[in-house]
Amino acid sequence: MAVPTVRLRNGVEHPLIGYGTYKIGFVPASSNSASEPGHSPDQDPADIIKDALACGYRYIDCAQFYGNEKLVGKAISESKVPRAELFLVSKVWGDKMYEGREAILRQLDQTLEDLGTDYLDIYLVHWPVPGKHVAAYQVLEEALGAGKIRAIGISNYTREDYEELKAVARVPPVVNQIEVNPFLWRRKTYDYFMGEGVVLQSYRALRQGKEMGNPCVAEVAKKHGRTAAQQILGRWCVQRNIVLVAKTVHKERMKENMAVFDFQLDEEDMKRLDGLTTPESLAEFKALYDKCVVRDTPLAALEPSEQGVKKEVLLD
Repeated sequence: MAVPTVRLRNGVEHPLIGYGTYKIGFVPASSNSASEPGHSPDQDPADIIKDALACGYRYIDCAQFYGNEKLVGKAISESKVPRAELFLVSKVWGDKMYEGREAILRQLDQTLEDLGTDYLDIYLVHWPVPGKHVAAYQVLEEALGAGKIRAIGISNYTREDYEELKAVARVPPVVNQIEVNPFLWRRKTYDYFMGEGVVLQSYRALRQGKEMGNPCVAEVAKKHGRTAAQQILGRWCVQRNIVLVAKTVHKERMKENMAVFDFQLDEEDMKRLDGLTTPESLAEFKALYDKCVVRDTPLAALEPSEQGVKKEVLLD
């Protein structure tokens, strides 16, 4: 099936759904979640990626932090899907950002080599590392000029991080990848970035499968004759032109996750789902932000008061 797209500010058409590769074949040592891989031991990680491509996913979401780009590149090569049909996105991690320009450029070259391509469709700053993320973004601007990437973006940026970057950036970011779903619906943040012309990509859009039994989600799914509750969460995203990054290792669920373009949620559905965000979930978001902006950098060893992490950011 042809996947609908959303147009980025540089004119590029971005697929509205993609496949997330986090924890496929590799688990980062500093991962926030359990240390076990997201697939069973009898599954070949490369086959999982090839299944996603066979199901029609063309936007493949990668990152240095995921530690598996060589595996992803192998799967892409074996799938025989032409590079021109793919939309490859990767991100540079905080350790390289902290090391500076040369480390970032080396990492980009490594990512290109591992993925088996000579360009990325988008390259992102993974987290706004205090005192480092603006300079890192400027290195991405340099790589953009060299033709190694078609567009540059950001990830996990709050409004305040973006405004710090905006003050000096020559090329505005095309996307901001953040966690967004009905259980972490930050409407003011959404409105702000939409107003800035920055498309949102959503990770954990399906809440890592933890809310499939939620009564509200289940009721909306039943109303629309959907047996897969994750389709409701996915539809909630794409209906707002938020790019959905879906993650599963099961081929049937890959197909189910793609089936979000043949129905529509009505105003009542959207309002009910919007109401699932709690103050506790916003507080959890802030705690994760505080941890991850310094993770795997020397800043993590400092006292919180010395890390430079923004204390006041737009939460909702």
